[in-house]
Amino acid sequence: MPARAGDEAGGAHPLSQFVLKVHGRCDLKCDHCYVYEHADQSWMTKARAMSADVARAAARRIAEHAARWELPRVRVVVHGGEPLLLGPAGLDRLITEIRTPIEKVTRLSLTMQTNGVRFNPATGDVLKRHGVRVGVSLDGDREANDRHRRFANGAGSFDQVQAALALLRTPAYRELYAGLLCTIDIRNSPDRVYEALLAERPPAVDFLLPHATWENPPPRPDGDPTPYATWLSVIHRRWLADGRPMRIRLFDGLHSTARGGRSGSEQLGADTVDMVVIETGGEYEQADSVKTAYDGAPATGLSVLTHPVDEVSRLRPIAVRQRGVAGLNEICRSCPVVQQCAGGLYAHRFRAGHGFDNPSVYCADLRVLIDRTNEETRMHQADAKPGETGPADVIDQIASGFGDEATIAWLTGQQHAVTRALVVAAVEQHGETAGWRALTELEEGHAGAVRHVLAHPYVRAWAVGMLRTGDAAGLPYLGGLAAAAAVHASVPVETDVRIEQGVVTLPTVGTLYWPEPVTAPARIAADPGKLRLTGPDGVVLTVDLSQPGSTAHWQPARHIARDGWSVRIEDGDPARDCHGWTPAARLDDQAVAQWRDSLTAAWRLIDVELPEYAPALRAGLKVIMPLEPDPAGRQRASTAMDAFGSLSAVPVGPAELAVLLVHEFQHAKLGALLDLYDLHDPDSDARITVGWKTESRPVEAALQGVYAHAAVADVWRRRVGHDPRAPELYAMYHRWTVDAVAALRETGALTPLGAAFVDRMAATIRSWDS
Repeated sequence: MPARAGDEAGGAHPLSQFVLKVHGRCDLKCDHCYVYEHADQSWMTKARAMSADVARAAARRIAEHAARWELPRVRVVVHGGEPLLLGPAGLDRLITEIRTPIEKVTRLSLTMQTNGVRFNPATGDVLKRHGVRVGVSLDGDREANDRHRRFANGAGSFDQVQAALALLRTPAYRELYAGLLCTIDIRNSPDRVYEALLAERPPAVDFLLPHATWENPPPRPDGDPTPYATWLSVIHRRWLADGRPMRIRLFDGLHSTARGGRSGSEQLGADTVDMVVIETGGEYEQADSVKTAYDGAPATGLSVLTHPVDEVSRLRPIAVRQRGVAGLNEICRSCPVVQQCAGGLYAHRFRAGHGFDNPSVYCADLRVLIDRTNEETRMHQADAKPGETGPADVIDQIASGFGDEATIAWLTGQQHAVTRALVVAAVEQHGETAGWRALTELEEGHAGAVRHVLAHPYVRAWAVGMLRTGDAAGLPYLGGLAAAAAVHASVPVETDVRIEQGVVTLPTVGTLYWPEPVTAPARIAADPGKLRLTGPDGVVLTVDLSQPGSTAHWQPARHIARDGWSVRIEDGDPARDCHGWTPAARLDDQAVAQWRDSLTAAWRLIDVELPEYAPALRAGLKVIMPLEPDPAGRQRASTAMDAFGSLSAVPVGPAELAVLLVHEFQHAKLGALLDLYDLHDPDSDARITVGWKTESRPVEAALQGVYAHAAVADVWRRRVGHDPRAPELYAMYHRWTVDAVAALRETGALTPLGAAFVDRMAATIRSWDS
């Protein structure tokens, strides 16, 4: 029966997630829609769109509730129907009404779920101004998507959705892109659906089982008693084999719950569900999925115009979902996989005469899927070839504070894939050039040489800069990459480059210096053993690569090597200016000798004092970028999120440099991990007070800081008895890290993977006292 006032289950409790139905109609007529096509048909009697008065009332109720329960954050999902039917101006007004009262008392996270067909730059600008992240519904390739997601005239929506996603991936709106929502239809090829979703480069994907109940069970073809488990298992195996290239919340949840963590999903796991829907007319309702049970199923009889949120939280159907496994029926509680399944989605448990106190109608599929997923994950890890590692190993290795060479090699490979994708995106945005064509032609016969050049840390920094600025002037950088690859491959190539303030860089090979600090187009020809640069007024510089050493116009790449570790000193590439400090100009031989002496001695100290950190540095740190010294003599050093494998620093003594190398490469390792996995909720506005900064830090910055400072604490712990400063410095860094770990846990902003990561990091810190 519908929840009604008087159907209380006890005292009030906090609710932190609110779905606001800002528009009650939709511009598609999807035949699997639970709002319009299932048992509940209350949409026909509800307001067409949310009025400003209702929006203000809803925001006031949410703010009052957040203030009463001192909620650190509230999540609001702008939903429909189709919310974009409000139009840009209508959305702007309504979101302003929502934000104003709530943000006076707590942090507000705003997301929107849309079919995407009306998404355009005007809408994107409104959502960007208000910080609204956007999830888009897409069921796969054209055939899969248009099987259900059609307009009223029967036309498919695939082209419009693809156009919306292409716009979301542009630099102007990429920050809005939250992910894709895909409703499963087992008639669609799981392989093709997976490939189509992956091609849209989503940050995350949600797979939804089609809503069904025991009265209206889902389609099940003859011959397979658990077809939904079979369908999803195909994708799970592909996803594992591909190195988990995107977050799939269902699989992330299963992996997390297998380790005793949270599921992060309403579909699975024993997480409490603290969510309520506010309809267009202000009516409080249960989750939309309940509409599939019977007409009137989600109704509560309460409204924002007449009742506070506390009254909703007392209703039995809302309160029972706060109890986790304890709120399930006896059959579910006795199941061996209950901690991973937790009865499945609440709506899928409905059976006439028994209400929702039943196992899911997908019970058999969920049991098989959980068993298969657990086994496939174990097999994937066990079958890893020597020198390879899997995601679970990566997370554990990095969380320990260290990381063996295989782990860092795997992370490095993932970074190279990201770099390649960003370079391609930059070319797609600005158009092909002679340099790009030369590079792709070289790749056909000399793929290794091209991979080596694209692995240069500052290639990604260049691509990100191109995507952010929208300025095509930097495209000739690709010509330098092509020339460098040609040198490594010992094949001829000729292409366009640009002299940038007197410099043309051939990443991993060397740097050409024009006689004057001009910026101008030029042409470079690379022949085996020779370079020829033709610049302004037809002036030609020629370099004989067979001759060692540097000249006034040529500086070959300089490497410093010791005990299997080799780093390159980068003082020429213009793209290196991404570290927040001024890069040093071209270094003379004396300055390079100073770096060689200091790095050699620092590496010797790391080998002796900090051997657990050496494998990661050996495998991952490839470039040192010298900085201009600070006028006051203060230490300067940094890593850049978009330049994995490099760090920047001013020259320091060996002991200080050893600490600096360990500290900065911790940032690089964690940054590479965060490229692949969400360890924290990107929508969280939580801030943390930390010992190493005067101002509070956002979650990711605090996580980065505690991870790097834990390594510094470890350094000083090991130096106790050898350095008089060590006891005091160890105590300080240890206190900072322990306090920050506790603060991170209290934010509630860590994902299941993030919580496991922090727990593993904390275990390493605790081990120091044993």
